[in-house]
Amino acid sequence: MEAERWGRRIRAFRKLKGYTQEKLAKELGISVSILGEIERGNRMPSDSLVGQIAERLNISVEELTPPKMESNK
Repeated sequence: MEAERWGRRIRAFRKLKGYTQEKLAKELGISVSILGEIERGNRMPSDSLVGQIAERLNISVEELTPPKMESNK
């Protein structure tokens, strides 16, 4: 679930900033398949990669971080 939320945020910001998966993956030094796995929620991005993605997209890590889900009490 957490990986899916990260993936949706990364994909949304990537598209908003006009990047293709190919271009962003190349700039990050990772394969397109790894970026695709992250965006589909099949792989959790490392803290280091999150920082690199935020830097490339010219946003803060805080902006990229999915909002906390409220627990049902």
